Amino acid sequence: MKTSVITSSTYQNHNTGPGHPERVDRVKVVNEELKKHEKNINWFEPKSFDHTIIEKVHDKNYLKKVSSLFPKSGIQFLDGDTIVSPGSKQAAMDSVSSIITAIDQIENKKIKNAFCSTRPPGHHAESDKAMGFCIYNNVAIGAMYLLTKYK
Repeated sequence: MKTSVITSSTYQNHNTGPGHPERVDRVKVVNEELKKHEKNINWFEPKSFDHTIIEKVHDKNYLKKVSSLFPKSGIQFLDGDTIVSPGSKQAAMDSVSSIITAIDQIENKKIKNAFCSTRPPGHHAESDKAMGFCIYNNVAIGAMYLLTKYK
């Protein structure tokens, strides 16, 4: 059985600055290792999705604040650990989209399992704040998507 790997090159544009532990190499190394097992993997790009699903998980004021903090240049701290740069917005959206793409593939019986190789990560963010390198909580968004679309 092949595993679906959903990834996007936009993760490389999420710049967290020199020396930050959440950096491009975290996904780059994983993807390079996965390529060694190419015969067991189907690679996919994340698909577009309805962004209103994010509003079902995250507070609207938080979403407005985050949107205003994505810088045009340099980096910006959302909290002590979580940094955003000009490429972070698209990388974060692709990260959310990856889990939605995986869910759709599994629910539509196109695959049996998937791995989302993305960054920024998405499991620590709370409904109203960034946390632990995470801008959005992709896991919670995925759960809400499952409940909303697939009941």
